[in-house]
Amino acid sequence: MKMISTALLLSAAITVTAFAQSAGGPFTVSETGQSFRSLADAYRAVGDARGTIMVAPGTYRECAVQEQGDVTLRAARPGTAILDGVACEGKAALVLRGQGATIDGIVFQNIRVPDGNGAGIRLEQGNLSIVNSLFRNSEQGVLTGNDPRASIIVDRSTFRRLGTCEQDCAHSLYIGQYGSLTVTRSRFDQGTGGHYIKSRAPRVNISGNSFDDSAGRQTNYMIDLSNGATGTIRDNEMVQGRDKDNYSAFITVAPEGRTNSSAGLVIENNSASFVPGLERNSTFVANFTNDAVRIGANKLAQGIKVSDKR
Repeated sequence: MKMISTALLLSAAITVTAFAQSAGGPFTVSETGQSFRSLADAYRAVGDARGTIMVAPGTYRECAVQEQGDVTLRAARPGTAILDGVACEGKAALVLRGQGATIDGIVFQNIRVPDGNGAGIRLEQGNLSIVNSLFRNSEQGVLTGNDPRASIIVDRSTFRRLGTCEQDCAHSLYIGQYGSLTVTRSRFDQGTGGHYIKSRAPRVNISGNSFDDSAGRQTNYMIDLSNGATGTIRDNEMVQGRDKDNYSAFITVAPEGRTNSSAGLVIENNSASFVPGLERNSTFVANFTNDAVRIGANKLAQGIKVSDKR
């Protein structure tokens, strides 16, 4: 009788298991190995625990609500797992109100809802970390509620063709009264209305990003600290385009009222310019408070005033 090696048996077992998971569905809970055809079912399976849902490559007309737990949603291959065109609760592809959430390598696209606030992610409470993800062709990228005890981190992600002011304004990234906001090594471009970043968080770190408004239309500010903030805005590159709803400033501090102190906010080592051939006047930092914002050395093109008091 011919003997079958242990290695071959193991290889066959792995193949059968992989096929069974694939047959079960594209959303797999890593901790249990269970696979689901529905993203919502995968979130329910994690429940009030810490877990990771792996998403197989594909375009999914799916949405989900995270009610509890601390859940990571991760693409098996970054950029190949796409949530397309479906919003839960008339809000977003993902509605998050658990203890915390991590989004890794997911694409969100084509989200629109009747009230004009269709987002890739609607964050209602809890910490959120977004890495290596893409938000495009929607009314908003990320829209949050208020959770002063929690933090939001965005790293190595892209926000493209987002925003609208057809009803109330929607933005590429809108942060409510969260404890802190960190945005690093990310790209914002081709906006279609509103601001690229609008934040009411009292503490910010916005560093090492690109704001390319050259193909934007009817956009406003690159960074709007609506109620003021402390922290840093550093090492960002900003290019203002021709088609603006408001080109009067690149960064604003507390244009909607000073709820948070901005004393000691540091803005340094950024570059700001216009698209080639465009001549106009603008202000780099428009300060609507009497707080002593620290504006260090920044590279500003001709026509851009360092700051003004409004």
